[in-house]
This record gives sequence, C-alpha cells and structure tokens, in this order.
Amino acid sequence: MQADTSRVRYSSNTLQRAQRALSCSPFCLILFGDMLRQSVSLSEIGGKNGLKNGYTKQKISDTLVEAELVWLIQTGLLRREVDGQGLTDSFRLTPLGRKIITNYKKEGDNFPKPTPSNRLANFTSRWLKLKI
Repeated sequence: MQADTSRVRYSSNTLQRAQRALSCSPFCLILFGDMLRQSVSLSEIGGKNGLKNGYTKQKISDTLVEAELVWLIQTGLLRREVDGQGLTDSFRLTPLGRKIITNYKKEGDNFPKPTPSNRLANFTSRWLKLKI
C-alpha cells in the first residue's frame, strides 16, 4: 500500500536541490519511472545493462552509478531497499522522489537539461556535503 504523499510539504530549497540533482545525474527518467513501481538493483543500472534498459545515457561503471545513487539518497530522492538480511543493492524512490518524478512524468519524457549554473550548484552541494 502506497502512502499518500500529496500532503507532505517540502521547502522550495529541498525541491530545487532534488530537481537539480536529478537533472545533473547521468540517469534517464525511465529509471525513476520504474522505481515508482518497484525497486531496481545496481546491476540493472550499471554497465551495459543500464544502457540496454534505457536507465543511463551512456555505459557507466557500477562504482560511478553507486556514487550517483548515494548522492540522490543524500538529497532525499532515493532510499536503499532493505530485506530480512539488511541493506540490499536495490533502490526505491522516497516520498519526495515520488512527488518529483510524478510531476516530471506528467510534463514529458525526460528531465530538463541542466544549466551551467545548475551543474555548478550541484557540484558545490556535493562537495560541501562531503566536507561536513
């Protein structure tokens, strides 16, 4: 059963940071559309599989994919899936992620291209997050 996230209020800064992180990520909207319905494993996103599944714009190593997914976790968009043994290598959307992806899916088939200032702001946010 899905929780109703329509009543959750997020600050404009939170929404802007999350949207910026998505547009700067190497992932395509179809990945997050699939994450609306189910968890997606790292092995489906990285390497040749990511390209074949339409999840990435180019072939990306599993190490880079995981680093990008961790950043999306830190921005509040994703969470790691948990099973009876603990954390898995699968990822799902959070309520914030569901809200943003649902809005993007209504508007079209992809994220807007990030501007140079968006790329700089995303890089700075990531760098500062690592320094904290």
